[in-house]
This record gives sequence, structure tokens and C-alpha cells, in this order.
Amino acid sequence: MFSFSQQNNFFGPRCVWVNGPVIVGAGSSGLAISACLKNQGIPFVVIERSDCIASLWQKRTYDRLKLHLPKKFCQLPKVPFPEEYPEYPTKKQFVDYLENYAKKFDIKPQFNECVQSAKYDDACKLWRVKTVSTTGSIRAETEYICQMLVVATGENAEGVIPDIEGLKDFSGEVIHAKDYKSGQKYAGKKVLVVGCGNSGMEVSLDLSNYNAKPSMVVRSSVHVLPREIMGKSTFDLAMMLMKWLPLWIVDKILLIFAWFLIGDTQRYGIKRPSLGPLTLKNNHGKTPVLDIGTLEKIRSGDIAVVPGIKRFTEKTVELVNGHILDIDSVVLATGYFSKVPFWLHDKDFFSENGWKGKGGLYAAGFTRRGLDGAIADAVKISKDIGKEWRKELNQKKQKVPTHRRCISTF
Repeated sequence: MFSFSQQNNFFGPRCVWVNGPVIVGAGSSGLAISACLKNQGIPFVVIERSDCIASLWQKRTYDRLKLHLPKKFCQLPKVPFPEEYPEYPTKKQFVDYLENYAKKFDIKPQFNECVQSAKYDDACKLWRVKTVSTTGSIRAETEYICQMLVVATGENAEGVIPDIEGLKDFSGEVIHAKDYKSGQKYAGKKVLVVGCGNSGMEVSLDLSNYNAKPSMVVRSSVHVLPREIMGKSTFDLAMMLMKWLPLWIVDKILLIFAWFLIGDTQRYGIKRPSLGPLTLKNNHGKTPVLDIGTLEKIRSGDIAVVPGIKRFTEKTVELVNGHILDIDSVVLATGYFSKVPFWLHDKDFFSENGWKGKGGLYAAGFTRRGLDGAIADAVKISKDIGKEWRKELNQKKQKVPTHRRCISTF
């Protein structure tokens, strides 16, 4: 990285040439790409809007969170998880692993820099990435210029807040699941959890464990599978079966096991989709829920399952079946969205392969395949960047006479 232009005004914007890719996001994908590039001797700059790596895990997840998949599917390139870690590492263990990973590869992101725009300059064949520093009260602007741009912010940047009639009039606390930490302060309270994905299920379980009275809104159909089948990870089993069997047969096998191990979820108000769990994931990106104890709480009556919401009032919620519930708080487990389309000036960002666009543009973690998919994207991206980097380097060498050959890098 080399700052080649800076205005005399101390607070004015500066322009920085990056002799390599700019990576936006210091989460697991950004770190994985950085480490792989480091091993290839390719310079890069990582931009992170927060003040730490893996800000989603550190600041916007609940305390009881663990990896949903076995650790072997979630480890970053070159460094496995410590042997003493359990099969499903805790939030703290995963964050510690990522921080140690960054130290091992000497990855030092530019923290507190929020991307305002990223635009490809067709005339110069370069990317112009403009950022604003989010440190303190002073607004510092920077423009990074590079040949390759890697978007590694992932799909879960901001929480989706649904537009539900009367929600603004509700007098109790309303938070998104990204701001939920623990059910401790909700003991004895009636809490409505809106959403029945993995977050909604786990938040409901956590609330129940702290003696709250959660009601979980199940508006649409969802697949619930046991996290493990006969002592083996359901995900691991599915990956193994798919090596030998068609997807639809693997779906049937998983559903048969689910029926025997957790029973008919429709009895508790949770309908299954018509498509199988893996087919639904592949075609529509909808992840099945891996049960870690929520269904048992539903069966015992500690967690109530309720249908969709019609409207909120000051202290109650009216459901689509006409029932009215008194509630104290609302937790919105209603998903996330990416802010990339707001700052990336490229209509072809989501290319057909999901990870490589035009003009040196790459994206990690946007293929709706979870953490393991994001890491797989990172490996492909770093390999492709390495190939393009070596190709360009060879072209530069061929253009320079042998007796005057000199390559300058910053």
C-alpha cells in the first residue's frame, strides 16, 4: 500500500494505490483470503468498518451461540481448530481461533473504515474504493485505487425489520436477534420471537432456559432436522451420502431419520416444505434448522408455537387466527440483508458462478451456503487472484528488456 497523493488540508481526502487487491470485510472470508494471498506473496489491504475482526460474531450474536456444523467444516485454510476444541466450538472459541489466525498471518485490517462507494473505472481499468473513517468525530476520507476488489462482507450485514402493522405502537422492548445477548433479563416475561429459523429456534430455547415465556411465530414451512444422526453430524452424513446418491434420495433418507428421531413436527405447528431440505437449500438458499433442544421444549409446552401476526397494539399482538396474546417484549429473528448493493456500482456483482465478476471483482460468502461455503469461496478466489497476479507479472517482465528489468512494488 502506498499513499501517492494527499491534500495540504490535514483533514482532506487522501488517495492510496494498492499494489494488489482491496478486501472489504475482516470476517472469516476476508481473513481466509488474506492468509492465502500472504502465502503467495501477494500484497493486499483489508478494510473493516468495525473496530475488530469478525465483528458479526463478536458484537451481533447471542452468548449461547455455537457453530452449527462440525469444526472440520468451518476451519480456515492452513490452520485447523485446536484439538481440545469440542466438535461444535462456542462463540468465544471461534472468535479466539479467528484472532489467533489473524496474528499468525500478520493480517492487519484498516479498522473503522466504512466503504461509501466502489466503482470500476473503465478508462483506467482500475477500481476506486472510497471510504470514510468512523473513528471519533473527525471525518477522514480515503480513496483506494486497485486492480482487484474482493467483497467479503457476507450476506448478514444488517438485520431485516419487517413492516408489521402496529409494531411502532408497541410499548414494550423490540429488538432484532442481532442485538439479543441472553435471556437472563427476560426471566418471567412473555416474549414473542418472530421467526423460526436457526436464530429464532435458539433464541426461543435460550429464553426458556432462563424461565421466560417465549412464543415463537411460525409463519411459513421449515425443515427441522436433528443436529446429529446416530452420533454423526447430519451435515457430515449428508455430504457423505451425496457422493454416492442423487440429491432427492439423500433428502428422503434425512427426512426418514428426522421422522424417527424428532417425530412429526406438524403436530406442533411446524409444517415441512414440499421440497426436501437439501433441494430447498440448493434451489432457494433456505437453510434447514438443526435442532439442539428446542423441539423438546415445544413438546413440553415451555415454548409456544403460534401462527403469523396480523397486528400489534400497545401491549398485545393479534395473530392471523384471531387469538390475542399479552406480551412484554419482541425479538425479531427475521433474517439479514447485505448493504453491498448500496455502495457497489456494479450491476453484475452477483455473477453466475457466485464468486467472480468482471473487471477483477470477487465476492466471498454470497452463495447462501453458510460458513463452509464462504470459506470455499475464499479458497477459489485466492487461487484465481494468484493466477491473475502471476500472469500479469510475467507480462510485465516480458515488456522490460532483460538488461533493464526492474519491478517496483509497494
